Amino acid sequence: MIRVLVVDDSAFMRNMITEFLTSNQQIAVAGTARNGEEALQKIEELRPDVVTLDIEMPVMDGKETLKNIMAKRSLPVIMVSSLTQRGADITIECLEIGAVDFVGKPSGSISFDLYKVREELIEKVLAAGRAKVNPASARLPKQAPLQTSAAKSGGRFIPSGASKQLVCIGTSTGGPKALQRVLPKLPRTLKAPVFVVQHMPAGFTASLANRLNHLSEVTVKEAEHGERAKAGWVYIAPGGKNMTVHLANGELVISLDDRDTGSRHKPSVDYLFNSLATLTGFEKIAVIMTGMGSDGTEGVKNLLRHSRGPVIAESEESCVVFGMPKAVINNGLADDVKHVDEIAAAIMTYTK
Repeated sequence: MIRVLVVDDSAFMRNMITEFLTSNQQIAVAGTARNGEEALQKIEELRPDVVTLDIEMPVMDGKETLKNIMAKRSLPVIMVSSLTQRGADITIECLEIGAVDFVGKPSGSISFDLYKVREELIEKVLAAGRAKVNPASARLPKQAPLQTSAAKSGGRFIPSGASKQLVCIGTSTGGPKALQRVLPKLPRTLKAPVFVVQHMPAGFTASLANRLNHLSEVTVKEAEHGERAKAGWVYIAPGGKNMTVHLANGELVISLDDRDTGSRHKPSVDYLFNSLATLTGFEKIAVIMTGMGSDGTEGVKNLLRHSRGPVIAESEESCVVFGMPKAVINNGLADDVKHVDEIAAAIMTYTK
């Protein structure tokens, strides 16, 4: 049984979140709190397994409360955020500080339509109950790019001889912080474009891209429909959209759509990887990092079905949730299994 502390300044929201969570037999609500100060007291008293934490509260807001939680104990926290630009920016900061995941309130701080994210909230609390949390410092320092000579790889991959390369990354729960430990280590001289799918709803990926761009030597941006991909640039699929890449006049061109697919995720890792599989003349370096479920496994299979390319999976040791990489590893698809801090070096080993 996963015991949850629900923190929100609105009694209506506390009651609704409690009702949603207790509808699942694996979850019990241990208690509720109206603000951050009360939440910290309740954590000491009740010792919950997971905390759902509102961002906008009086007395002590969610961000400051999270900092206090991370300083004292390894406790999985799910942020509950309003869908505003300010809310998105603070949410990304909270994921850096150590929150496991977040859920967006559909219509502001008091959302009468919170039922729209009911299943998402339950799923994320269940995942958080199994998650590993590292109470690291709030912000990781900007790290110098790793040079190819410093990279080490134990993979069995043999280069395909393709004249060009691209990198594709798929991740979910814990992904924003994992990306922050990979992308800033890539040098601006990287001779391949990087395409990223991070499971995230609409309205948050622009904030994530801006934050990563600020920390990185490579240019990181939210992908736009119809733009030409450049080497040394990182393109993050917008939340709520699927991203594909195709060739036009010898250039890689990004397309976005909101088509429903076999995956319940939008953006979907499989959807991106499947579009890359049939591209000719490119060696594809695939990376699967922390996240629940198995999105990306079928896409990796498709990549390997059409053309040989190295596959890097994040190790269980560094994953917040060892789901997506585990599925790739268990299917015998990974050439390398790497701690998140070694993934950039592995990518540089494979790029020419």
